[in-house]
Amino acid sequence: MESKQFLVFSGTKTRYLAEKICAALGQPLGNLVITRFADGEFSVSYEESIRGRDVFLVQSTFPNSDNLMELLLMIDAAKRASARTINAVIPYFGWARQDRKDRPRVAIGAKLVADMLSVAGVHRVITMDLHADQEQGFFDIPVDHLYASSVMLPYIQSLNLENLVIATPDVGGSKRASTYSKFLQCPLVLCNKTRFRPNEVAHMQIIGDVKDANVVLLDDIVDTAGTITKAAELMMENGARSVRAIASHCIMSDPASERVTKSPLVEMVFTDSIPYHGNCTKVKQISAAELIASTIGRVQNNESISDQYLI
Repeated sequence: MESKQFLVFSGTKTRYLAEKICAALGQPLGNLVITRFADGEFSVSYEESIRGRDVFLVQSTFPNSDNLMELLLMIDAAKRASARTINAVIPYFGWARQDRKDRPRVAIGAKLVADMLSVAGVHRVITMDLHADQEQGFFDIPVDHLYASSVMLPYIQSLNLENLVIATPDVGGSKRASTYSKFLQCPLVLCNKTRFRPNEVAHMQIIGDVKDANVVLLDDIVDTAGTITKAAELMMENGARSVRAIASHCIMSDPASERVTKSPLVEMVFTDSIPYHGNCTKVKQISAAELIASTIGRVQNNESISDQYLI
């Protein structure tokens, strides 16, 4: 694969991942400069010609909003510099929890962000483990939706856990958990939770049996870790031998690190779609760089990406 075929650039906060992706692709990261002004405004400049090139812009849109704005400016600058195609590689697609009107007079943030990216000039989006699969339909452009299961399932298998049980901390994640349990040929347990306000669980109960089981809890994101740690405590109270948690995206807002540290969780495993800067020794990150790099190569060569999926 010749590096002249395409160029990869990165925003500020996702550079750590873009460098791994470029290493897997065997080419250097493109030269992009982001200049910041005293009032917080910033500008984007490509320091090499991208005229007629296919460009891949790596940037997760986790908080704060500067990450999304950087990506929008990167797209606009690429469009005005006459890039042939502009591909947004968004390992973590932020604002995705706002995917419907669940009460009167609220915004659908995921659709708004999808529209903003399209208007800015993006031709394709590559992302991983959206909060809801149907959010792909918010775009009128191709969306390559990757699954963290491609890196997480081999990790679970490497643990060689006896009496393995897959669990989900809420019924919303039952489809993902069911897919894992079928692949691993092990039982599935659900948690049913009641929430009165965001980031606060009022009540939770287990549906299934975890006695003497080594439980692996699955989720797409962990924000304040209230749900996942409460589920882990409930599993242990119901006779589980051990509890681990695996999630795609490491938001880990305060006091998440403290909660995970004090919890009965053996470990909390994420991909590196979002960097972790906390001090919890239980947190482990597995890189999705090779999965993303392979997808970029396949997109560039007009090859199918479906055979990358384990499930």
